Amino acid sequence: MQVYYFSWVREKVGTGQEEIQTNSNTVKDLIDELSSKGENYTLAFSNLEHIKVAVDQVFVSDFNHPIKNAKEIAFFPPVTGG
Repeated sequence: MQVYYFSWVREKVGTGQEEIQTNSNTVKDLIDELSSKGENYTLAFSNLEHIKVAVDQVFVSDFNHPIKNAKEIAFFPPVTGG
């Protein structure tokens, strides 16, 4: 599975993308798994109110959304307009 990070999420994690092997069933499971990789991941995912996610390029609002057969997950901050 490809995992993409955008904006300040990318800055905190330290990479824009990575390929991972996971047994995670939901977005939340994946976040927990990624957070266990190190302090930079823990910091990036410390406040899920400030994280948005897309599964296979479709925005999802529920962190319990299934990802079992997903090919890519993207994490990014909420977008604001001006």
